[in-house]
Amino acid sequence: MSRPSEVSTSTNYSKPHRPLPVHLFNLIGNVLRHAGVNRDIDPSMIRKGASSKTGLNDFGGTYAIEAFQVLVDSINREAQLTPLGRVIQRTRLLDSMIARLQLVDFLRSNSQIVETSLNKVMLIAGLQRTGTTLLQRLLASHPMVRGVTAIEAFDPVGSVRDTKMGSRSARRRASMHVKALSYLAPDFKTIHPVDESEPEEDVMLLDLSFMSQAPEAMMHVPSYANWLEQQDHRPVYGEFKKTLQLLQSNQPEKHWVLKSPHHMEYLDVVLECFPDATIIETHRDPRKTMPSFCSMVAHSHGIFSDRVNATQIANHWVRKVKRMMRKSIEIRTKYKENFHDISYYDLTERPLDTLASLYERVGIEFDVEARVEAQKCLDRNPQNKFGRHRYQLSDFDLDDARAEEEFGFYRTHYQIPVES
Repeated sequence: MSRPSEVSTSTNYSKPHRPLPVHLFNLIGNVLRHAGVNRDIDPSMIRKGASSKTGLNDFGGTYAIEAFQVLVDSINREAQLTPLGRVIQRTRLLDSMIARLQLVDFLRSNSQIVETSLNKVMLIAGLQRTGTTLLQRLLASHPMVRGVTAIEAFDPVGSVRDTKMGSRSARRRASMHVKALSYLAPDFKTIHPVDESEPEEDVMLLDLSFMSQAPEAMMHVPSYANWLEQQDHRPVYGEFKKTLQLLQSNQPEKHWVLKSPHHMEYLDVVLECFPDATIIETHRDPRKTMPSFCSMVAHSHGIFSDRVNATQIANHWVRKVKRMMRKSIEIRTKYKENFHDISYYDLTERPLDTLASLYERVGIEFDVEARVEAQKCLDRNPQNKFGRHRYQLSDFDLDDARAEEEFGFYRTHYQIPVES
């Protein structure tokens, strides 16, 4: 039997993994859809269902409802979901709407939440596949630092109301999410290990406003993605901050580590909401990060659709990543003192020294206990823990010349070495 490290991910993106029960479900679903039985996702039904389950009707402003409508329309017109993909997305949208209704109600009834201090905020806003997950988990291993867990992201209000156990439904959903992901896309945990006990990307909280990068990383929704780039994200981040203040009541003494590439597009808004935050940018050769991330997106698309177009994915994310690079460099000229850079190569080769330097910058003591916990985190998360992630630029009709043409300015700006 081969060891996990000897297992490699598939690069046959046009033929996603399909267990037999899933294949049969989709087959029957397609027959029913052609007969007019299996309809598109209905946004009004989701809103009515969420209100019925919660007894609440305040969705918290027009921006979230508009975003929800644009997203559902984009899914129905562009995503080409399988029958199971529609079921999963419909369920996901309903759960998010329920959580949103409860969150809006709680924040309205507890207006004093805005007085809660978040202490020190470290926000990792590096590009995808640059070591951000490892760094987040290392920072969150510190006894005085915390991140957003999947349980909290699924149900922030329930997590606070039951401080001992968290929300049972959210805990069950988080566990089912991990198990379902392993069943539907067994390669995915090799690319991005998911663990409900570890901190998750806080973009999941932004997703409760239906204004995040998450949908375009899961599905082909270009019209939603383009719409999102044109919106004012201040209301979203204002709500995001209040949600963190809500979660802070569970562990009021702790500092925060937040993480999502999504933040790179809106760092000006981030720093308006968190003016004292330390923005941590991680850097790695884009010729490695780009195909690695496109591979992750392709595997994600394959969970929900049979039509995965690797070239289409690459074209979308080359433009998107380039935009993120330029916007973050532009914002740094105004907020130089807030930023701290970390090389992927320093992080992977000298992780504890890299942590010590960061903590010194932030003003958090990296004592013996914190160092021991960081080493335990490293031991729990070895590279290639679940196998080897296989990818290359040519899988996405890219090559070294195109990558350098698109991203050379970023490499030069941060003096990033060429990775062999």
